[in-house]
Amino acid sequence: MKLVVGLGNPGPKYETTRHNVGFLAIDRLVERWRATGPVDRNQAEVYQAKVGSEQVLLIKPMTFMNLSGKSLGPLFTFYKCKPEDVIVIHDELDLLPITLRLKAGGGSGGHNGLKSIAEHIGTDNIGYYRVRLGVGHPRMFNMRMSPADYVLGQFTNDELKRLDPLLDQAAQAIEWVIDGNIRKAMNEFNRAEKPESV
Repeated sequence: MKLVVGLGNPGPKYETTRHNVGFLAIDRLVERWRATGPVDRNQAEVYQAKVGSEQVLLIKPMTFMNLSGKSLGPLFTFYKCKPEDVIVIHDELDLLPITLRLKAGGGSGGHNGLKSIAEHIGTDNIGYYRVRLGVGHPRMFNMRMSPADYVLGQFTNDELKRLDPLLDQAAQAIEWVIDGNIRKAMNEFNRAEKPESV
């Protein structure tokens, strides 16, 4: 069993905030893979799909971001998962907006959702795959805004338009990871960023 977890906050007011890009990615996968569900399980919306020969659970924790691990931990244990069975999709402040990078393992980088996951699956299991979707950092734009307020802000209309193809790219990357083509996915999506002209 593969677990694909999108991080975000429940409720309409958060739906198109930067912090919810993980939820938006799960919604895209549910549609693309014609997943069944959701069922409520471990304080999460859980969908089921088959990708190639793999059974996959698509998980949207409903605990709010800072407690995301409460939903993932019991599922990780129940299905006797290894870190390589888990893909977490999350917003990334340190990447330019509307960019995508893949990573295996590493620390939380200050991301409270990732901190919670480490607490609930154990720090010896943090080698899972991460799909990091860039939202930018307020300092990139000379904004006098805290990162916490920034990620809870809404995507601009322009960002939402550019987000649509990014979610398709994330879906492709995840399909390759599930299929075992990790190197192919990283080669394709971890190329150098080109700064946008302002």
